[in-house]
Amino acid sequence: MGRLRLILAAFTVAGLAACGEAPAPKPAAKGDAPKTAAVELRDVELTTSAEAVMEAVRQSTVSAQISGRVVELRFDVGDYVKKGDVIVRIDERSAARALEASEAQVLEAQAALANARAQYERSKQLLAQKFISQAALDQAEATYKAAQARVGALVAGAGQAATERSFATVVAPYSGVVSARHIELGEMASPGRPLMTGFDPSTLRVVATVPQAQVALIQSGGKARIEVPSLGRWVDVKAMTIVPTADPRTHTTRIRLELPAEVRGVYPGVYARVHFVIGKAPRLLVPRAAVVRRSEVTAVYVVDEQGRARLRQIRLGSAGDEASVEVLAGLKPGERVALEPIKAGMASPGA
Repeated sequence: MGRLRLILAAFTVAGLAACGEAPAPKPAAKGDAPKTAAVELRDVELTTSAEAVMEAVRQSTVSAQISGRVVELRFDVGDYVKKGDVIVRIDERSAARALEASEAQVLEAQAALANARAQYERSKQLLAQKFISQAALDQAEATYKAAQARVGALVAGAGQAATERSFATVVAPYSGVVSARHIELGEMASPGRPLMTGFDPSTLRVVATVPQAQVALIQSGGKARIEVPSLGRWVDVKAMTIVPTADPRTHTTRIRLELPAEVRGVYPGVYARVHFVIGKAPRLLVPRAAVVRRSEVTAVYVVDEQGRARLRQIRLGSAGDEASVEVLAGLKPGERVALEPIKAGMASPGA
């Protein structure tokens, strides 16, 4: 009985010792602290926004100028074409035969002109020797001038035939991108039929429609920025032109805004949003990266002095830029918010 008590006591001591050796929780490493930014009160540009669309300053549709079968298509939609590149070839055999016929008629007329000139010169000599009358000389002169006129007309006709033959080779009027192809290989082209449509990507602009009541404010500000949601980019406007006409039905005015040449990734028809600057005022700003949306709730993770993140609902305004957005309620100047809200939410006690 005494031996059994000793064994039980030994197991009890061993269990207590094992429990006492459990490792204590390690403190969080400094590198795990969330990245934060301060909520700031600073002067920002007040803007009024308008929906807009991209359009090309230079956009054109190249059409056929002669009839013939399309024998070559060198470019397709999306291809970049340099100025002067051949984009379409039309069968030129008919135009070539017409040019050859015109050139042959020119040679015939030139031979007749040489004969008429010689006859006229002989007639002048014969008149001086009193062998022919003045009427005969006048007739020779008229024949000579008629031959000259015929040569001029036929040369012009040959030039027209050569021009029509050149229309069989369709070239790009300027460097740009093919946006549409309206004909297939082997189809018949006819004068006026569209062949290809292209635009110059270096000459893009944005066209916005604004209420007439805001035109005076926009004109006084004279500054705007363009937001392209599909690219997630903001672009500074190169120049702004207010079209001096208004729509009497909608009471709106169109404004054209030129883009810098270095803007890439946009093309005609892309949706954009224009922010016209109309003044300056102090606003409370929070980084856009800190804002998190859960269903209908807009919030940020506020980080306290101990590094703990707490979700707080906020209400946003319309002022700001691509990096910051206005806060109307929920935050105070100087508070710090987590720039990685997903990571902060996973680490917070309420997550």
